[in-house]
Amino acid sequence: MKSNLWNILKKELRELFRDKKSLAMMLIIPIFIPFLIIGMSALFESQSNMSIEEYNKIGFAYEMSDIEKNIAEEMHIEIINGPEDKIKQKFEENEINLYIVKNDNKYIINSNGSDTSVYSMELIEEYYNAYKQYLQNDYLQQNNINSDKILNIITIEKNIIEEDNFFANYIKNYAFLFIIMAITVSATYPATDTTAGERERGTLETLLTFPIKSKDIIVGKFLGVTVSSIITGIISLILAIISLIVTKDLFSIYEGINIMFSPISIVFSTIVIIAYSFFISGLCIAIASTSKTFKEAQSALTPLTFISFFPGMIAFMMGITTTPILSVIPFLNFTLIFTDITNGTINFINIFLMAISTIIYIIIVFTYIIKQYKSEKVLFAK
Repeated sequence: MKSNLWNILKKELRELFRDKKSLAMMLIIPIFIPFLIIGMSALFESQSNMSIEEYNKIGFAYEMSDIEKNIAEEMHIEIINGPEDKIKQKFEENEINLYIVKNDNKYIINSNGSDTSVYSMELIEEYYNAYKQYLQNDYLQQNNINSDKILNIITIEKNIIEEDNFFANYIKNYAFLFIIMAITVSATYPATDTTAGERERGTLETLLTFPIKSKDIIVGKFLGVTVSSIITGIISLILAIISLIVTKDLFSIYEGINIMFSPISIVFSTIVIIAYSFFISGLCIAIASTSKTFKEAQSALTPLTFISFFPGMIAFMMGITTTPILSVIPFLNFTLIFTDITNGTINFINIFLMAISTIIYIIIVFTYIIKQYKSEKVLFAK
C-alpha cells in the first residue's frame, strides 16, 4: 500500500532528523570538504612558490672545475666543498640539502627523499645536464663537428594546456572522491540505526506486528537512508564548487585555470550522487540487516568507507580512465565517471551503463534484503 509506504518513510525521516548523530553525519561531514580543498591548495602553493634558498645548498665531495663552479653560480647553487665524510656529516645534520660523490665520470647524488630534497634533486639534475651539454659541445668543437646538428637534432617545446594542470586536477579529483566517501559515511549510521538498532531496541518486532507488508517496510527504510545520503552529497557538491571558486582567487596555482563548472556538469554530477546514494544505501541496509547489534553492524559497515574511496584514488594515481567495462564495476564506476564529469568530459554511454548496472545491483540487494526480513531467524536472533 502506498499509504503504508509513505507512513514508514515519514517515520524514518522523522527519526533521522531528530537524531543528533544522524544529523551530524549528514550535515557536518561535508564541512570538511572546504578545509580539504583550502588545505591542499595552500600546501601546493607553498611548494610551488618555494624559494631557491630553501633547497640550493649542495655538497660536492670532490674538486670542482672552474666551469662547474661558473654553472653553479649562474644557477644560484650554494656550493659546499669538502671531503666526503665531512660533507656527509653536514648532510646528516641538515646543513645541506643533498651531496654528490664523484667516481671517475660517474656522479652519485645522495638525498633523503624529503620534499625539499626533491626540489634539490631537480635543481642538481638540471645543473649536470647543463654541465654535460657544455662538455659535449666542447668535445665536438675540438673535433670540428657542428654541435647544433648533433645535439639539437630535435627541439622540445612545453605547452601546458588548461586541462592538464596538475594542481587543479589533483585537488579537484580528491575533493570529489571525498564526496563519495562522505555519502558512504552518511549512509552507514542511519542504515545501522534503522535495522540493527531497531532490532536491538525491540521496535522492529513491534513494527512487524502492524498490518504492513515487509516490502513496504524495507522500501521505506531504504528511501529514508537514501534521502540522508543525497542531502549529504548535494551539500558536499555545493561546498566543493564554492570552495574551488574561492581558492581560485586566493592561490596563484590556479592562475589561468578555468575551474568553473558548467550547468550540465553540475546536473550530471548530481545524477551520479543520486545513483551512488541509492546504491550505497541499499548495500548498507543489506549488511546491517544481518547484524544482531548496533555495534556489530557498525563494525561490518566500516570497510565500506575505505572501499568507496580507495578504488577511485588508485585509479587517479594510475591514470585509469573510464571505459564501458569499468562503467559497470561497483564503486569504481561512480568515482571514475564523477571525475570525468568534473573535468568536463561527459560520456553518455558510460553514464547510461553506470545507471543500468546500478539498477541491477539495487534489485539484487533488495532481493537479498527481502529474503532477510522474511527469515524469523535473522529478525529475532539475539
